[in-house]
Amino acid sequence: MLKLTGPGGSNLRVLEAELGASMGLRGSTIHVQGPNRQVELVERVLHELIDALQVRELSPVEMARAARTLSAHPQIRLRALLDDVVLTTSSRRIVSPKGVTQQNYVQAIRSHDIVFGIGPAGTGKTYLAMAMAVRALQERQVKRIILTRPAVEAGERLGFLPGDLAEKINPYLRPLYDALHDMMEPGRVAALIERGTIEVAPLAFMRGRTLNDSFVVLDEAQNTTAEQMKMFLTRLGFDSKTVITGDVTQVDLPGGARSGLRHAVQVLSKIEGIEFVNFSHADVVRHPLVQRIIQAYDVHETRSSDDDI
Repeated sequence: MLKLTGPGGSNLRVLEAELGASMGLRGSTIHVQGPNRQVELVERVLHELIDALQVRELSPVEMARAARTLSAHPQIRLRALLDDVVLTTSSRRIVSPKGVTQQNYVQAIRSHDIVFGIGPAGTGKTYLAMAMAVRALQERQVKRIILTRPAVEAGERLGFLPGDLAEKINPYLRPLYDALHDMMEPGRVAALIERGTIEVAPLAFMRGRTLNDSFVVLDEAQNTTAEQMKMFLTRLGFDSKTVITGDVTQVDLPGGARSGLRHAVQVLSKIEGIEFVNFSHADVVRHPLVQRIIQAYDVHETRSSDDDI
């Protein structure tokens, strides 16, 4: 009961804010007040949380996210999400889908050789793809992991940055290294990179190669040109899997160049064997404010577009 309700019933306050019904704890009984529809939803959420807590403890943020997921998808079993373990990190943290879209994404990666994960920041697109890559390497499904992203000059010119080429491009690749170190011991990561088992490189380094026995992740794909995207997709070799992630609303290409990700959606959406998974602000798994920030920007941009008509 304490795991469910939290100290002083703090978790119940979190659930009240999400579900629109008041909850009070009397002894070992939770009393719920509100419209019948909301009370029924609260009852289902509480039962699902009790079942899920038999697997592992949940933070207040995870409980709030579970309530949102169950509100939007009443047929979902919360424990089924938690049981779908993608990876156990070096710090014993379990990586599993945190919502329906994430679960669809993981299943798509398992069953397709090319998967596009498209949506706003904070939805877990890249992190889950990299976790799937690490799992595939650990289980010897692939012989190497290749992580890449375009080195777009976001306000800075590479020539003016200090250091050699590797030092100039490293800031663009830092998020990929950070995710790797979150999943594996840093020493292990360094050893695998030194052996070439894991490669983190700019997209330009993919040209002219054939990537066999590899799990390849292209991050920030909205900042590829159509030509770069075609080049990348045609690198796929035998026994390989590719995941492309990006946010079509965050294009940083100079001079109004067309995004290769947007172009790929138009060209490849009906190709059998390629799967597209679309995330929305409802799938954001970072700080709750991130979801509200994304919604606010979407509303503002929609109004701005209407004003221009």
